[in-house]
Amino acid sequence: MKNYTIRLFIIIIIIFAVGCSKEMNNNSEEFWQNDYFRQTSVITPAASDSTIKAKIDGSWKSFTLHEFPEKFMEWNVEERTKTIQTIEKMFENPGKDMQQPRLAGPHNGIVASYGFKRFDSDFKLNNAVKGMGFLPKRNKIDSVLNLLETTNDDPIMEKLIILKSFYKNADKLFDKDRQVSLELYTTPKWETQSFLNQMSHPVSTIVYLDIPSYKLKTIVRLLDPNDPELTEYEKKVVDYTNLVHSYFHGKFSKIFPTVIYYVVEIYDNSPGDADAIGHRIVPPLP
Repeated sequence: MKNYTIRLFIIIIIIFAVGCSKEMNNNSEEFWQNDYFRQTSVITPAASDSTIKAKIDGSWKSFTLHEFPEKFMEWNVEERTKTIQTIEKMFENPGKDMQQPRLAGPHNGIVASYGFKRFDSDFKLNNAVKGMGFLPKRNKIDSVLNLLETTNDDPIMEKLIILKSFYKNADKLFDKDRQVSLELYTTPKWETQSFLNQMSHPVSTIVYLDIPSYKLKTIVRLLDPNDPELTEYEKKVVDYTNLVHSYFHGKFSKIFPTVIYYVVEIYDNSPGDADAIGHRIVPPLP
């Protein structure tokens, strides 16, 4: 009886230790395979699909994708163009006290996510600012990649002209039902709260600090560049997102995971307008 009690005590200690170890490691071992992660709760839509499939609260569901309305596109493109023009003036007149690019606007999306209690918090809710932008259409991404690659070492002023040209042709060049970003800080040894939430519960809300202001409710697809099972399209998305990021910011020593935000609902969050103040505009209410 004494030996049985000792064995039982040892088993309890081992179970407790394993539980603590998992908690310290964020309980996220299921996300990783050696040095890469694989998100199994979202399926990247095929070229002809207008829906996306995601596993939410344990059940697979299909969500209809929706394009940005014209007023969102006008605001987004205009503000991005203004930012590039401000940067151009800074390079043309170095050292002068000039206007700096705004942090508000379409580049910096404020991303809310939930679903995973990390070891250092009592909360599953998270909020983070993410740099994001448009993604070229499938039939355009090869030509855009080629242009970025062949001009990557050009002077910055010439590269800014190329970036501006993208926004002049935004409607034809970009998919208008998604935004794209990078997961800059997650590694197998350290995972951001956004990453953990989006891997376990692949939904996020994006809000833009600006007037007008918009809110996007999205399904989130995460792509690890080291995942050998990425499709050819997914590989190109990872290549593009990293390349357009380094095109302006300079070369980085690693290729970062990519995050695609597929748009399901759009709200006008602009203050002071009775038709806005948080009303859903896409898809329109019946």
